[in-house]
Amino acid sequence: MSDKLVLNEMFYSLQGEGSLAGVASVFIRLAGCPLRCKWCDTKYAWDEKAGKEYSLAEIVRFIEQQPAGHIVITGGEPMVSADLPALLDAVAGMGSHITIETAGIKYLPGLKCDLMSISPKLSNSLPADEKLRQEHAKSCLDMEAIKKLMDEYDYQFKFVVDEREDLNEIAEIVDKLKPNPDKIMLMPQAVNTAEYISRAQFVAQACIRSGFRFSPRLQVILWNSQRGK
Repeated sequence: MSDKLVLNEMFYSLQGEGSLAGVASVFIRLAGCPLRCKWCDTKYAWDEKAGKEYSLAEIVRFIEQQPAGHIVITGGEPMVSADLPALLDAVAGMGSHITIETAGIKYLPGLKCDLMSISPKLSNSLPADEKLRQEHAKSCLDMEAIKKLMDEYDYQFKFVVDEREDLNEIAEIVDKLKPNPDKIMLMPQAVNTAEYISRAQFVAQACIRSGFRFSPRLQVILWNSQRGK
């Protein structure tokens, strides 16, 4: 493979979600995602050609220039990118903690990854367009792929909660997968601060009842989902 690959964007900010929320991190966003989730806040990364070409050396140099030792590989959907293994090979020797953000729609073995951050897509994510809904429904929840990711990697689950009815769907998934309860996080569906505030309280109450963890979304709270933050 070439030592060049297309990144949608690369930036330095705070991890906004999950167990590492608040940790300064380099974000490497790969392009391309087949799901087209209704509430997706990175629609600009859906097209696999949406981005700019970087050499692996340029990516490593950018990471070296930042003071923090955490890297987040995100998307799009990184697990469907042919460039993912080469990218991980290039950055794994830097001594940084590596998180991969994924919907869990594909299993890849042997990746150089410290944390597999899995966000299974619920029915609340179905696109409005009927053709896209059909394609989404076929691939948005691969239980076997998720089980394999859980078996091979340290993991966390982040469930996006839009309505109270979503909690029943989450309970069904959790019952089938039986993950460590301490690795299960609920977070409000929100693409702006107003949406976050409107849903945060009932999601927090759901966490109190279930014993799951509440995940903030700092990119929404602090920067109103501004790109590159």
